[in-house]
Parts: sequence; C-alpha cells; structure tokens
Amino acid sequence: MPTQEQAASSRPGPMRRLWRMPVLLLVAASLFWACNFVIGRAVHGVVPPFFLAFWRWLLALLLVLPLAWPHLRRDWPALRRQWPLMLLLGLLGIAVFSTFVYLGLQTTLAVNAALLQSVIPLAILGCSFLLFGEAPGPLQLAGLALSLAGVVVIASHGSLEDLLGLRLRSGDLWVMGAVLAYALYSACLRLRPRVHPLSFLACSIAAGLLALLPAWLWEAATQAMPPLGPATILSVGFLAVFPSLLSYLFFNRGVELIGANKAGQFIHLLPVFGSLMAVAFLGESLELFHLGGLALIGSGILLAMRAR
Repeated sequence: MPTQEQAASSRPGPMRRLWRMPVLLLVAASLFWACNFVIGRAVHGVVPPFFLAFWRWLLALLLVLPLAWPHLRRDWPALRRQWPLMLLLGLLGIAVFSTFVYLGLQTTLAVNAALLQSVIPLAILGCSFLLFGEAPGPLQLAGLALSLAGVVVIASHGSLEDLLGLRLRSGDLWVMGAVLAYALYSACLRLRPRVHPLSFLACSIAAGLLALLPAWLWEAATQAMPPLGPATILSVGFLAVFPSLLSYLFFNRGVELIGANKAGQFIHLLPVFGSLMAVAFLGESLELFHLGGLALIGSGILLAMRAR
C-alpha cells in the first residue's frame, strides 16, 4: 500500500492537470487570439504585415527551441518521415493564417476580423467532411447554430437594422482566406505525427518560417522597416508568447483531446473576448446584447461538447 508521501508525489501537478482539461486550454487559446487582433490592428500603420508575422514566429521559435530540443532529437525520425505534411501544416497554420490576418487588418477593424473568425468552426466541419467523411452530429450542428446566433447578436448590436447594414471591406476577404487556411490546418491535425507537442510546434513554426521568408525579404526590399521602438518590440514579444506559442500549443492539445469539430466551437469566444477587451481598454460600455450573445455562444459550446 503506497505511503502518504508516495501518493502525494504521484498526484499530477497544476500544469499536468491543466494539460488534461480541454475546455480551459481552448478558452485560453481563444483569449490570446483575441489579443492578436487588437494588437495587429493597433500597430497596422507602423509595423508591416510580413515583418510582424515573420519576427513574431522567429522569436517564438527561439523561445520554444531550448524546451523542444530534447524531444526533437528523439522525434526527428517520425517528423522527417512526414515532412510533406509538416510543410503543409506550417504553411497553412503559421504562414498563411498569420499573414492573411495582418494583411486584412490593414484595411478592416479588429472587431470585424474577430467576428469573421467565428466562421472557422463551420469551415472546420466542412473540411472534416470533405477530406475525411466526418459528418457532424445533430448536437454539433445545433450547438454551431446557437453559437453563430450569439456572434450575430454581438455583431449586430442586437439590432436588425445594424445587421442589414454590415458591409464587407477588402481586408475582410484576406481574413476569410485566413479562416479557410486555419480550418484546413485544424482538420488535418488528425494526421499529425504522434510526437511530443513541443517537437510538433517547433517543427511547424520552422516550416511556416520557411514559407514566410521570401515574402518578408520582398517586403524588406520594397518598404521601409519599422522603427525598433517600445511599441514594436513589446508587440512582437507579446505576440510571440501568447497568440503564438501558448495559443497554438493549447489549441493543438484541445484538438488532440476532443477532436477538431468540438475544439473549433471555442473560436466563437473570440468576439466575446474582443468585446470585453473593448470595455476594459477602450472605455466602451457593456450592453445587454453582449450578455445575450455570450449566453447563446456558451450554450452552443456546451451543447456541442455533449455530442459524442
């Protein structure tokens, strides 16, 4: 019979417990991604899009590499065997998604971009069905409908007139391209090699940087580089840690635990967090339609989570 000390030592620590809780991981990932839109829009006139994407991911790789190196050495044969898939995932989830979002934020608002990301769960369902024949169940479809209704309530401020007056900008088309890229990335995560999460993340970032390098070199040759002031350094540093390392690590783990279709439902939280940050940092007021939209989105996520 184990002693009290042995029993205590066998209990998982806080980080291990968190690693087994997909709901908390996916909520945190959505929160950090919401910050990405706010910061990307805030610096759009100072930091060019390819510069922001490239240096954000380069710094993220430098931060994760010391932690991932022991696992990379062990997992390298498995990663090398599936190098075409790793290149595809890095291209879709790192290079295309990031740059298309930042290109979109040059001409559209952060709120618009965050709201358009709410199409990702629907796009994931479509990609999963087309690529792998995984048809969503009735509970998943009902949950998706509820969550989308909550997004519409927030987007329209609870007003039919405002909803009918919504107009797409040119930047919104770039964001929709990012939506499609991330939906394909999420659906294809089921094919990922069974390696350590840090090995997978580091290899994905490296593949994405290879795809980003030519675009960044072209931008550096044709545009003036941004001043390396506090705003640029802090923006790139924050984006490297939270929307890059932590969000991708948490979302990938969430997909591993509950599947892409269910994990994608949590992206509906992006406009919720965006609205709350607008209240906290921009002095906007919290309205009744925010609460109604949040209730619908939460109900939709809970309903989808009940599906097998």
